[in-house]
Amino acid sequence: MALSFSSIDVGLAARHLQQLPPMPTLPTTTLPPLPSIPNLPQPTMPRPGALPPLPTMPALPSLPSVPRATLPPLPSIPSIPTAIPSIPFLSPPPSPSATP
Repeated sequence: MALSFSSIDVGLAARHLQQLPPMPTLPTTTLPPLPSIPNLPQPTMPRPGALPPLPTMPALPSLPSVPRATLPPLPSIPSIPTAIPSIPFLSPPPSPSATP
């Protein structure tokens, strides 16, 4: 119900805007030209072949060996049966026989 009233209000507002006299045109102003940016000096980059080679890394000292920790054996887990046992279903009671 509220949606129908809101759409009616929007329709009336749009019709009202269409019936208004045209808006006066605003005078257009010209923008001043942007100031020119002076040419900044470009940084000079060395050529890839002109770089000195990197120094070599010194050899790392060898680390002492750490004794390995031994874990106790895990207890055995009983196996889970994979066969599903059959469930006995009860048969429905016999239907009563109709005696004539």
